[in-house]
Amino acid sequence: MSEIFFEIQSGNFTASEKNKVNNVNLTIKNQGEIISLLGPSGIGKTTILRTIAGLQKLSKGKIKLRNRTLSSDEIHVEPEQRNIALSFQDNSLFPNYTVIDNINFGKKRSNGQGISIDAQEIINILRIEPILKKFPHQISAGEAQRVSLARSLMSKPDLLLLDEPFSNIDQSLKEEIQVTVKKLLKRINLTTIIVTHDSYEAFSLADKCGIILNQELKQYDTPYNVHHEPNSIDVANFLNKGIFIDVQVIDSECAVHRLKHDELGEIRGKLSNNFRSGSKVKLLLQPEDLIHDDQSKLKLTVVDRKFKGTNFIYTLKTKKGKHLQVFVHSHHIHQHENSEQFGIKSPIYIDHLVCF
Repeated sequence: MSEIFFEIQSGNFTASEKNKVNNVNLTIKNQGEIISLLGPSGIGKTTILRTIAGLQKLSKGKIKLRNRTLSSDEIHVEPEQRNIALSFQDNSLFPNYTVIDNINFGKKRSNGQGISIDAQEIINILRIEPILKKFPHQISAGEAQRVSLARSLMSKPDLLLLDEPFSNIDQSLKEEIQVTVKKLLKRINLTTIIVTHDSYEAFSLADKCGIILNQELKQYDTPYNVHHEPNSIDVANFLNKGIFIDVQVIDSECAVHRLKHDELGEIRGKLSNNFRSGSKVKLLLQPEDLIHDDQSKLKLTVVDRKFKGTNFIYTLKTKKGKHLQVFVHSHHIHQHENSEQFGIKSPIYIDHLVCF
């Protein structure tokens, strides 16, 4: 059996009574995987990173890296002995060092066990060449974040921890840097845990995503499964991907399951959970689940339209006052105005019928 690269076993992480996460079980099986921890601000995500790095003690449980116990009830390995790099959201640069000296400091503290990375390549990827001779007080918050990341990479860690690493970077630059940093991490096979409150960032960067809500790790799965098959109403509501509607299971025995809504009619697909025929459940309905069809007999009333570049998002109202959203490609020939009737393809077909 192959060795598990990193593991948290029944871990309790505590900064305060409100800022804590209990009974966390998380496994990174292979070196080089990128993990994201997603949740609202102040929920305890940073506390988890600080504890993994050794800056705080684990309240309960065990943390292991390369089959070596770093934290437990009896053991606390000091931060400098863990070969783990933590890049903070806030400016953690040495104020009396220039940018290039801060970056080189990471190289000096390397114990030589990790993978070598060319400093100039990192500087180019993170777009910090023009500020190398400046001091931290002379650069922006976004630039400071990138310098902190460069310093962490230069330390050649076994495990890289990133706390909201792109939060202060301009949107025009953020996506490009995210793509290039992910490519670099994958190329050098550097295992990374990223904390963020941005679901798009978490899903696009990570191999697996952990959702932290109400002091618990609610779900730990691939981004695709977290998005399409949230395991609880809490996770679905946090991701804010749609609404729940009351439906009845008509047939759960055949290859294509069938549900019934009193206004939308029949809804078909594959149930993610096992429910008997006749069960009354709540179905997650997301904007991408509905298909616009001008010829359909199923009509809803337009109450709002937002332009999102490639798509319009229409908000529709049923006769009973329920509001639903649907995506329509922005090149669609007919743009609907408020109070107009809007056709929805019927019967509705959804690949994953997420019900609770």
